[in-house]
Amino acid sequence: MALTPVDTTLKVPPPDPVEEPPKVAREALEAGRVCVNGKPAGPDTKVKNGDVISHTLHRHEPPVTSQEIGIIHEDDGLIVIDKPAGVPVHSAGRYHYNSVIEILRSERGGGWVPRPCNRLDRLTSGVMFIAKEPKAAEMVARRLKERTVHKEYVTRVKGKFPDGVVVCDQPIMQVSPKLGLNRVRATGKTAKTKFRRLAYYPPHDPEPVAANKDRAATPPPAYANEEEGYSIVHCLPLTGRTHQIRVHLQFLGHPITNDPIYSNRRVFGPGLGKSEDNGDRDKEIMERLNNMGKTEVADTVSYRTHLTAAPLVPPGTDSSVIEGIMSREHEAALVEYHKRKGERLSGEQCDVCGTELYTDPGVHELGIFLHAVAYSSDDGDWKYRSKMPSWALPPSGMEGPRAVPDWEPVPEEEEIVIGNGTVPEGMEDEDKPKRRQGDVLVRGVGVVDSEKLQSNSDLLELSLST
Repeated sequence: MALTPVDTTLKVPPPDPVEEPPKVAREALEAGRVCVNGKPAGPDTKVKNGDVISHTLHRHEPPVTSQEIGIIHEDDGLIVIDKPAGVPVHSAGRYHYNSVIEILRSERGGGWVPRPCNRLDRLTSGVMFIAKEPKAAEMVARRLKERTVHKEYVTRVKGKFPDGVVVCDQPIMQVSPKLGLNRVRATGKTAKTKFRRLAYYPPHDPEPVAANKDRAATPPPAYANEEEGYSIVHCLPLTGRTHQIRVHLQFLGHPITNDPIYSNRRVFGPGLGKSEDNGDRDKEIMERLNNMGKTEVADTVSYRTHLTAAPLVPPGTDSSVIEGIMSREHEAALVEYHKRKGERLSGEQCDVCGTELYTDPGVHELGIFLHAVAYSSDDGDWKYRSKMPSWALPPSGMEGPRAVPDWEPVPEEEEIVIGNGTVPEGMEDEDKPKRRQGDVLVRGVGVVDSEKLQSNSDLLELSLST
């Protein structure tokens, strides 16, 4: 960094005012971590035009997986990688060195300039193109822009996904850029995704640690959204809207089971946003999402009972009583949740800045069940494919696909189209929460169905006395 003032006493502003206050910057000067023209400088060092100031910065980045970035293909101009879940592509926010670009740069030498051609969300894994030189980057970018590249994804969703090829062409709008929230809206941008179920696995006991080398060493936990089993679904996005697959699956009532946003009952309530295409609840949803933090993987275990069962009170009970009970249950869940988060602290502190250090997160907390499994050219000239992710493999003792097959098109008349207000037979919105007389909207929980309330006079008496 060159400074224009001449013979000015060195005053180094913190690189990040949020993370590094002036006191820390002064300590860096006194410790010799600030250099002028490569030599350590102090608070009284004079700088002049053309001087270069460098600063060794101490910072903590969120942990990412230790899984290597796989190489699917490499030639003189292009690298096709298999991106692990949980690693951002670019330096962003608190992530810098823990990003795909910086990891590759570190592995191949600081002088190498990687040029990412397509982007995957931090939580998503799979096929990515990294150009080695500008011409290759321009070629791939042009083909992606012209939509001559065929993209395929595989995901794991709630419940039993319908048979056949399901097409969702609901438009998508960005509701909150800050929170990363996108929803189906009639005024949104055109979006179209095709889906086909590869397998359905009914509810089963969590499997023990697997010895099979193709399976994850630690199987994912039992998610509350998989109480009715889960499906492995092959996805074909025909447009490229942000969170398109995730939003369309939520709208269809089959969200990705561990999606921290679109499969979060604390945010959307028991119905998980199925078939919602208006903004009636947007303000409430954004408040909840803002309170919990958008990057936090859904902790369905803590909130499981509080979001799937209504309080045990007689039908017709005053709504304020019901809301009081639900609010207390919700607060209890919050206490338990934060207690569990606190247990992740390692008990150690950073020797340099005193920051409390957390234990490393589990592998299933670093991503979601969405994997970019293949990219190919429309003319059939090339295709790059990744392996089936471990979370999509059949559970122990069950039969199912161990690889994603090629997408086989079907005649348009055989496709099940979800759009323009149409709901095909077998996908009626029977479980969408509806407002009825006596129903209560509880902050942080959602709509409580008074028709399902049961008698419990002791609990009612307790609620009235508190």
